[in-house]
Amino acid sequence: MNSKRAYVDYTLDKRATLMALYRGTVDACDADPYLLMAAKFHGVRVARACPVCKKGSLVELRYTFGDQLGQYSGRIKSDKELAEMEKEFGEFRVYIVEVCRDCSWNHLCASYLLGDGIARKAPRKQRTLEDEDWVKR
Repeated sequence: MNSKRAYVDYTLDKRATLMALYRGTVDACDADPYLLMAAKFHGVRVARACPVCKKGSLVELRYTFGDQLGQYSGRIKSDKELAEMEKEFGEFRVYIVEVCRDCSWNHLCASYLLGDGIARKAPRKQRTLEDEDWVKR
């Protein structure tokens, strides 16, 4: 990705959380069931092991947020999709979350901005099944 900027690394926060977990002052292995489901079906396996259980089931998710994304804000995207999106949208933020599917560890790893810098209006909202009359009945 060529336009990656405003990169924020949360390694120091992760280290502090792990230290508190080892001391027993916090329970950090509390991933939301939806986050675990997303990790199961959309996660990208990483080479490093889980910092808590030391197993190799650690995956990363890339969430996208931005005003220019409209109703597509908050969705999980792959690296290939992000490369395409950075040419289509002016600016949006990507959040990388690591999740262990075994022990439910989850933590925000990094965030950064992508986009070509050209301001655009959000795309028109497209009708979904939730918008149909028969679903509301």
